[in-house]
Amino acid sequence: MNINKRYIVDEHGNPKEVVILLEDYRKIEELLGLDLDDEAVKQLREARKDRESGNKDAYVDLDSI
Repeated sequence: MNINKRYIVDEHGNPKEVVILLEDYRKIEELLGLDLDDEAVKQLREARKDRESGNKDAYVDLDSI
């Protein structure tokens, strides 16, 4: 992924802020899962608990979807 960015620097040339295209920001949001709604986050947490506890009944066989 290539991110076009512009640095905003202070009077000493130290980077203080970065400006990126909105399209790139949205891609980053999606990659990090920041675009998920509360229900999706809840389902992912439940799936993690099922996986960690070994609850195989909570999963669907791939052939059935």
